[in-house]
Amino acid sequence: MSDVLELVDVSVVRDGRALVDEVSWSVKEGERWVILGPNGAGKTTLLNVASTYLFPTRGTAQILGEQLGRVDVFELRPRVSMAGIAMAEKLPKRQTVLETVLTAAYGMTATWQEDYDAVDEERARAFLDRLGMSDFLDRRFGTLSEGERKRTLIARALMTDPELLLLDEPAAGLDLGGREDLVRRLGRLAADPYAPSMVMVTHHVEEIPPGFTHVLMIRQGKVLAAGPVETELTSRNLSHCFGLPLVVDKVGDRYTAQGLPLS
Repeated sequence: MSDVLELVDVSVVRDGRALVDEVSWSVKEGERWVILGPNGAGKTTLLNVASTYLFPTRGTAQILGEQLGRVDVFELRPRVSMAGIAMAEKLPKRQTVLETVLTAAYGMTATWQEDYDAVDEERARAFLDRLGMSDFLDRRFGTLSEGERKRTLIARALMTDPELLLLDEPAAGLDLGGREDLVRRLGRLAADPYAPSMVMVTHHVEEIPPGFTHVLMIRQGKVLAAGPVETELTSRNLSHCFGLPLVVDKVGDRYTAQGLPLS
């Protein structure tokens, strides 16, 4: 399998502070990675490098075989899709759900005077159906609940047929029902052999969908552990990552974590 993402000794420095510090990490075709770590660990910074919107201060970043700094990022970016809060803030609230997903086909955030092909609308409807949004096609994006908005953003990210799909805290702000519905749908997407390679950022092991194959743990900008979920998502590694004693358990195909009782 070829690498879709390869970082070698990557550091991102802002105002004299390393947001990520000498990170080496690779994602191979077909893998589904989750990035775990506390607030300020550098998770979203890594995702922004992978999305081509942030260049390393030091080190090299290769995305889909192209090295940042030696490639026209405007040609590379359509091959990478990202769903997260930053994108949600760019999208017009007045647009319908269907329009919000369709605009991705033209690399735009708002409708203008485009004439969408029938095949584009069919694909948009299919992705929205896959994410449980078929009953919301004519709803305004700004009127959606947090969970409905997150599912719309993921459908939109899939619209460009990306080779790498980046998910920035997709379950953040959801209630229990919304989280479980989204995790279940992401699990189905992860099980699809035709789905793109995936990288998801989260703070919570409970949000790791079934079918995610690898985990990267990061703290204070440095990688603490990276590899298959079965071997690296341990109580020891997670405790080190979050800085307190934690116990990891697996129930079925899902993970949980809780702190040890105070003595």
